[in-house]
Amino acid sequence: MTQLIDSQVKVQTSITGHNNIPFFQVVGERRSVRKYDNSVRIADEELLEMLTIAAKAPSSANMQPWRFMVITDEELKAKLVPIAFNQSQVAEASAVIIVMADLEMYTLAEDIYGASVKAGYMSEEVKTNMIANYTKMYSSLPADRLRELVAFDTGLVAMQLMLTARAKGYDTVPMGGYNRDGVKELLGISDRYLPTLMLPIGKAASPGHPSTRLPIENIAYFNGGKMD
Repeated sequence: MTQLIDSQVKVQTSITGHNNIPFFQVVGERRSVRKYDNSVRIADEELLEMLTIAAKAPSSANMQPWRFMVITDEELKAKLVPIAFNQSQVAEASAVIIVMADLEMYTLAEDIYGASVKAGYMSEEVKTNMIANYTKMYSSLPADRLRELVAFDTGLVAMQLMLTARAKGYDTVPMGGYNRDGVKELLGISDRYLPTLMLPIGKAASPGHPSTRLPIENIAYFNGGKMD
């Protein structure tokens, strides 16, 4: 994969100096923004910082199956537009992050659990057992179940990325409507990787449209309460 940026990249992840917006304000202010100021640029270092923070999301067995293809090149973004069914935010946003799932994430088990041993979080014996057990389990899963599992995990990291971006004053819009095969062909992505979400990020040129939510009492149930 060309210029693959994954969750193993080591960058300085201090948010010192940023306006630290309270968490509940971040959640309340996040909107799906479709109009971006195309004059705004986000430095690669800041994009890496946001990805590093987002990659602290949980995942099954800590396998961290997410991979990120970051598109900042204007010509390449323009080529993504027809692949994304001519949605203008792809060209206008400062960057487009394609969140992907690694269908062979278990091959990195040694790196993942080895780092935990080095950090003092687990013993060598536990590491050895986990590598054997999880490699066997994931490598033998039916293809559709594996895709479901890694897609779930990438949804967790994508939400964390959107909130991180909002905390740093940026806007995003999660996009599932695009030609995944077209993305793979354009960027030379192998079948090992499953594109799940396209995420434009930048500064809003106009506010995201406000939306409502169902009343919580209509969708939350306690202790086996009857569901309509």
